[in-house]
Amino acid sequence: MNSRYLIMATLAMAAVTFITRAIPALIPKRLLDTPWLHRLNESLPLSVMVLLILTSLSYSGLSGRLVINSPAAHLLLAQIGALLFVLLVYHLSRQLLVSMVVGIAALNGLLWLLTYL
Repeated sequence: MNSRYLIMATLAMAAVTFITRAIPALIPKRLLDTPWLHRLNESLPLSVMVLLILTSLSYSGLSGRLVINSPAAHLLLAQIGALLFVLLVYHLSRQLLVSMVVGIAALNGLLWLLTYL
């Protein structure tokens, strides 16, 4: 990678970030007050959290047959357990930061439990 590519990539990322931040200011207010956009705004954070967590699940070390005592199975089970904790905490509190902290703590705690107990 040369420096020209890195500069262009940085400028492209900055432009995309600016455009996504500027669109709400450029769209007329009457379009922003539509009911479907309010429903989307209410359901989008949970949807994004679920997609981010599901895409982060690691099951590449598992073969066709699940061996419960393998490290890959422990990782997958801990990730699924942490996912359930995150969904439960987010459903109860509607706080993204709290949900993320609980997810990280749950993942580490479940990995420790599955590995050492």
